[in-house]
Amino acid sequence: MATTDNAVPMTALEVTALDAIAEGIYRLEFAHPEGNELPEFTPGAHLHIEVPNGQVRRYSLCNDPEERERYVIAVKREEAGTGGSKSLVDDTRVGDRLQVSAPVNDFELTGNPARYVFIAGGIGITPILSMIHHLRSTGGKPFKLYYLTREPEQTAFLEELSGPEFRGKVLIHHDHGDPDDSYDLWPVLEQPKGAHIYCCGPRGLMEAVRDMTGHWSSSSVHFEDFGAQKQASAENDTPFTVRLHATGEAIPVPAGVSILEALRANGHHVPYSCESGTCGSCRSTLIEGEADHRDLVLSDAERADHIMVCVSRACSKELVIDLPE
Repeated sequence: MATTDNAVPMTALEVTALDAIAEGIYRLEFAHPEGNELPEFTPGAHLHIEVPNGQVRRYSLCNDPEERERYVIAVKREEAGTGGSKSLVDDTRVGDRLQVSAPVNDFELTGNPARYVFIAGGIGITPILSMIHHLRSTGGKPFKLYYLTREPEQTAFLEELSGPEFRGKVLIHHDHGDPDDSYDLWPVLEQPKGAHIYCCGPRGLMEAVRDMTGHWSSSSVHFEDFGAQKQASAENDTPFTVRLHATGEAIPVPAGVSILEALRANGHHVPYSCESGTCGSCRSTLIEGEADHRDLVLSDAERADHIMVCVSRACSKELVIDLPE
């Protein structure tokens, strides 16, 4: 059994399927080499997977949580990414064994809403598809999915979600790359009416949804940033220093390096998962300094004395923080 650098236990699972399901998007299935049942998961969960080039990346599960014999993920092959998705797609063959973690869930269905509103952008459909499978198989609360993509050819699970069983429950919109043809979500989000929102997709989509739900209860709006996108390019960042309140240690944070990465490089083990400011795992206490908040988790009130160290930076030359226990 291996572990990631975040101390997540990993075990070898066999790749039992690898298929192209849309332009640049691939579906992979994993099973236990001996045919054993896999650890159970809940809708919205993800796996950490060590891809062939040695990188460890997280991918949301998209199959029904009732299934115990397989894990299913969908991966967008990013030509200009950091190499994780390219290695997983290009260097993996059916029959290979990869190191895979047990499922982890930072995007759970919570509370007792009257209904669910799902908003998915592109490959962000994956965790939401698992939620939909769960609601349908268990007879759960009513839902409506708004699935927003660029082109039909680039839309994963298009045929499945266009089926008659989803009539009236799924709206699929393609903008063909034209911002003027973007779907208007305001009529959907104007009145909460006891709903919970789950949104996964590009940062721009999630920020738009957050802007339009400022009048909703914060506990009813949930985000997951698929792909752990960097929030700003290195040329737009400036270096600063993080000082640990408990010890006085000063840690430089260069441009293009997150606080989390700088802390880990200096031997500090901070809980984390998404590395995109959407799960809340790395929430730290902000003692002094002015933060450049880039997360989608903290409320305006919480930002006065908390910071998500995976994405946020500093407006001042130094931040003084306490790390989570």
